[in-house]
Order: sequence, then C-alpha cells, then structure tokens
Amino acid sequence: MTSIYDFTETEVSGQKLDLKDYEGKVVLIVNTASKCGLAPQLEGLEELYKKYHEDGLEVLGLPSNQFKQELDTGEEASEYCQMHYGVTFPMTERIHVNGKETDPLFVYLKKESGSGTIKWNYTKFLIGRNGEFIHRYAPMTTPDKIEPDIVKALEA
Repeated sequence: MTSIYDFTETEVSGQKLDLKDYEGKVVLIVNTASKCGLAPQLEGLEELYKKYHEDGLEVLGLPSNQFKQELDTGEEASEYCQMHYGVTFPMTERIHVNGKETDPLFVYLKKESGSGTIKWNYTKFLIGRNGEFIHRYAPMTTPDKIEPDIVKALEA
C-alpha cells in the first residue's frame, strides 16, 4: 500500500527530500504561489511551523505555477517566501498539481482525499504521524483554522 513515505521531492537547493524522513511526524503539505492573493497565508503557515515543529509538525511548501501566479523558478519562489513572509519550512522545486504532468505526490493526495482537481493555490493536506491522510483544506481555509486539527493530530 502506498503512503506519503513512498514519495520524494526536490528541494529548491536541488537536494532530494525523502518523505520517509517524516515518518512519525504530522505533515501539512501546501501548494504555494508567491504572487497569489492568498500568499499572506505563508505567515500563518510559518507561525504553525515554529509553534509546533518541536512537537512533530512539518510543513512542506510545493510551489506551482499552474494558476500563473508563481515566479519563474523554485529558487525565486523560495527566496520571495523567505524575504516577504519569513518562511523557514522546506520549499520544493516548482511542480504541477493538475494535468498529465501532475507531481506523483499530488496524484496520491488527491486520490486519498477523494477530491480531484486542485482548484487554486494554497490547497492544504494534513497527514497524521502514521502517514495516513487526515483532511484536505480549501485554499481559503486559513492556517489558524487548521490549528485545532494539527493539535489533535500531534496528540494522537
């Protein structure tokens, strides 16, 4: 059976990011876009990351330009997020979240959530310590609204 631990992404630095390293952690996976009107959510995501990282929370940002709101490279996106929103959680190279080039992790997440197409940037997926899918959150759902679910998952 497939789990998030079977996937690997590439960090902006070019380093491989093996999701197997997140075993036993609660993971919040977010498709991001620097120029999106929802980009201020990065501040809230960073706050959650700082507040709960020592308790086992990992936040993973996967920039996508499928909605034409991302900078030209993953490196530019990461620098922008760090400079404007103080992001310290891992950011990957740009990916596709829909279509025939969809990143395999997003194929899996969409299947597990029972919902298809990613409709906009900042769709979020919460994964429990056991690697099991917990919930998919709409782009408009702000990080503070997800916090109670994160706390519950960290306590499980």
